[in-house]
Amino acid sequence: MGDTTRRRTVLAAGAATLAGTVLSGCGNDGGTEAAADNAPGSAPGDAQAQPSAGAAAGGGGGQALAQTSDIPVGGGKVFKDQKVVVTQPMAGQFKAFSATCTHQGCSVATVKDGNIVCPCHQSLFKISDGTVAGGPATRPLAAAKIAVEGDKISLA
Repeated sequence: MGDTTRRRTVLAAGAATLAGTVLSGCGNDGGTEAAADNAPGSAPGDAQAQPSAGAAAGGGGGQALAQTSDIPVGGGKVFKDQKVVVTQPMAGQFKAFSATCTHQGCSVATVKDGNIVCPCHQSLFKISDGTVAGGPATRPLAAAKIAVEGDKISLA
């Protein structure tokens, strides 16, 4: 009987942990994950397009994403495998954000009319700073770090 009780306790604890993990990724629109990615006092998307000293010095840098010419001015491109969206709000200004919608965790799919669009519930995010342009999302997309060196864009 002692072994049976222990097994049930372990199974119940494992099930509770799994349920909490699964639920935390769905419908969590009241948390602060996006805010935690930005330094205090900074706006979403401020830590963008930083020159990469390591890459410039031959130290490698991050994963190559695109050529600067691949990102249209006033638009952007979603990189599904890297879960990032890169935008160019104004000529020569590149920004990057998480491609995970802050509403219910869907992946954003397109960049259209100056907005990053989530296909699940049609949340819109501004390409300039990732802030919400239309709900149901209430939190901005988290900033992602990129490096722009010459005509190459890579994850920083």
